[in-house]
Amino acid sequence: MLTTICILVLAAIFFVSGRIRSDIVALCALVALLVFHILTPEEALSGFSNSVVIMMIGLFVVGGAIFQTGLAKMISSRILKLAGDSELRLFLLIMVVTSAIGAFVSNTGTVALMLPIVVSMAASNPRMNASRLLMPLAFASSMGGMMTLIGTPPNLVIQNTLTEAGHPALSFFSFLPVGLVCVAVGTLVLLPLSKMFLSKRGKGEAAGQQHGKSLKELVQEYGLSDNLFRLKIPAGSALKGQTVIEADLRRKYGLNVLEVRRGETSQHRFLKTITQKLAEPNTVLQAEDILYVKGDFGQIDALARDYRLELMDSHASEETHGAGTLDFYDIGIAEILIMPASRIVNRTVKETGFRDKFNVNVLGIRRKKEYLLQDLGNVQIHAGDVLLIQGTWNDISRVSREDEDWVVLGEPLSEAAKVTLDYKAPLAAAIMVLMVAMMVFDFIPVAPVTAVMIAGLLMVLTGCFRNVEAAYKTINWESVVLIAAMLPMSLALEKTGGAEFISNSLVSGLGAYGPLALMAGIYFTTSLMTMFISNTATAVLLAPIALHSAQQIGVSPVPFLFAVTVGASMCFASPFSTPPNALVMSAGHYTFMDYVKVGLPLQIIMGVVMVFVLPLLFPF
Repeated sequence: MLTTICILVLAAIFFVSGRIRSDIVALCALVALLVFHILTPEEALSGFSNSVVIMMIGLFVVGGAIFQTGLAKMISSRILKLAGDSELRLFLLIMVVTSAIGAFVSNTGTVALMLPIVVSMAASNPRMNASRLLMPLAFASSMGGMMTLIGTPPNLVIQNTLTEAGHPALSFFSFLPVGLVCVAVGTLVLLPLSKMFLSKRGKGEAAGQQHGKSLKELVQEYGLSDNLFRLKIPAGSALKGQTVIEADLRRKYGLNVLEVRRGETSQHRFLKTITQKLAEPNTVLQAEDILYVKGDFGQIDALARDYRLELMDSHASEETHGAGTLDFYDIGIAEILIMPASRIVNRTVKETGFRDKFNVNVLGIRRKKEYLLQDLGNVQIHAGDVLLIQGTWNDISRVSREDEDWVVLGEPLSEAAKVTLDYKAPLAAAIMVLMVAMMVFDFIPVAPVTAVMIAGLLMVLTGCFRNVEAAYKTINWESVVLIAAMLPMSLALEKTGGAEFISNSLVSGLGAYGPLALMAGIYFTTSLMTMFISNTATAVLLAPIALHSAQQIGVSPVPFLFAVTVGASMCFASPFSTPPNALVMSAGHYTFMDYVKVGLPLQIIMGVVMVFVLPLLFPF
């Protein structure tokens, strides 16, 4: 027992110091338990197969898909409209919305749902700081979980303890008054604390980083959206079945075909897939294809009449800019700087063989302050020219690996990762609703972890990610390893008798001072233990002790058991006490001490309030 407690204390010291990564500290503690034969290898590794850990991995994937499909951006824009320019209103909206969702969905699921939304909101407004919002988001999900029976696992633990002892079962909303008090107290306390300790967190991280131009900036700089029009090929058009080179639109009409967009299974809204194709000479045009054509409106109009094409952008005059917009789902753009010693200097664009070698088009040339955008095939390339190229993201990646003749400016592949698959947003929303329904409704015989795994797999299989690798990249392995390695600590404490010794000593010492003092002792014992082991494990350990203590002094066990579930759920001073705290750690750039500065005062204030409120709601 003494060895286990020493390992726990040492781990806590290293967590607080922050000099070693949290996941490494957790793994060291786990290895120590193995070396001293406190746990068997099977027991030590049980955390990695725990349903909570598997659920976390699945929720990272679901959250990543919500972000990748642009669904987070859509939801965040709605919330931003309600909040306006008021940071206070935004803070309150996040607290209310998160706690309301948390009442019916697991706190881990709630954070995974809201995390990409809040990050997206902060990214779209430079005055907002995601770090000030993410920790309150995690705490609000735990507070909201206190509103219903299914909101958090400790609620189910005390329900089970009561019914097994022969007491009446708690109703679904027995927890509602307690949850409302938690949300009210939490919001009032977090308002000043988050402003004091979290507002500057993470602002400096991006300051020193060099970023290239965004895709939007490149489109504006080279005027790619100016005079860009969309033409749809109907089934009866003479263009159907021709290749781009056979159509020869550049010579006949002076028009440049930038892209061919092809919608597959478009009649099914949720299964819609959009394929972007570069306008290569051998690309065969099909019915329902949409051509993205750049050029003079008069010539566009003539082309549409000659080939009976459907002009999707209507204009009153030649001066009107095109209404078509370029998207970068499959096809991207990037700038490359020609080096002085490059072998392609003084050669024409045609002679460089960009299309033949790399399968990319040159859309424009920036020469000092001049932009060359017309008849580029015969333009000679000079040293120092910047070429705007267009191609698939894989082909642009190949170009970036040729570093002798040119340098790719910025980070095009990083920009590609930011491009959201907007047309998949309805599908992602449907999968998300399905996951929530499976978790909320009892008549659907699916465990929460199964629901999350189904949702994660569906997100990948239905193309809400570009590829499987993109899905893996959304998983924060540091958080996963941290939780998985710390879960067996509760087993070690239980196995060696440490948990029972600590809790019994505190509870027995306070029994003589009356039910209020005893309940306070149980609450703060639970709260203290949850800082080091999972809240569910703490509730399992202390619920029977709380029940037995209440029976010994002849009072109702209900307030005592509520003290256990609230104490276990309202733990904010540690990043690994609850999965939501761990989920936001990396995204908010938080250290262990940030949780202590903000979470510990909140945890203490919440405890003091609850000690006096619980006997009023559930009399002794």
